[in-house]
Amino acid sequence: MSKTYISFVQELILKKEIRKPIYVRELSKIVSFEYNLPIEKATAAVSVALKRIMDSNMIPELKFYQKGIYYRTVSTPFGNVGIDKEQLIQDKYLYDDNGYESGFDFLYKLGLSTQIPNKRVLITNKAGDCARIDKKLNVVVRPPKIEINKENKQYLKVLDVLDIFENAPIDVEEPYGVIRSYISQLGLEYSKLLAMANNYYNKNTILQLGKVAGGLMWNYITI
Repeated sequence: MSKTYISFVQELILKKEIRKPIYVRELSKIVSFEYNLPIEKATAAVSVALKRIMDSNMIPELKFYQKGIYYRTVSTPFGNVGIDKEQLIQDKYLYDDNGYESGFDFLYKLGLSTQIPNKRVLITNKAGDCARIDKKLNVVVRPPKIEINKENKQYLKVLDVLDIFENAPIDVEEPYGVIRSYISQLGLEYSKLLAMANNYYNKNTILQLGKVAGGLMWNYITI
């Protein structure tokens, strides 16, 4: 006899790591495949199974986060631990090279500033047409200059840093050297940086790129 939907979903949940998001859509895909069901019926079956599991307290550590998302918690001396919000951010905004971190918080992570901003900035294809605040995840999401993909993501990250450079709380002695080292570490090409700066950024960004590159690029920069 095949397993019931409830017992099967219960097994899937128990395989998930503590704190990691459990998405109804992912459970539904697995149930759809396992039981050869259309995705709509599989989603309905998963929803019913989750309600039974929650109502009957079959998995005491299973918690509801928001519509379509659950997680497993664990008790500590300070209370139950919450969902892994870093994973939520990754899954919602940054997966498959859809986005990257930017803003003053990214400058801090690069070692360009010692000031820690109270909000993180994410540049993402999932932002829509304008910037907004995701209050639940405490991040600012902004649309990119152009659609982000695997090939251009690191280039856009560098140019975004240069774009805010003049107004940023930079407090290291050799900030351009830090960015130069970052570019070298990623193996980025200055010619591609310059081309993208010319096409999508302003003159100030191009000037900042010239300062990073030193004398190597001034012959190629026309403003």
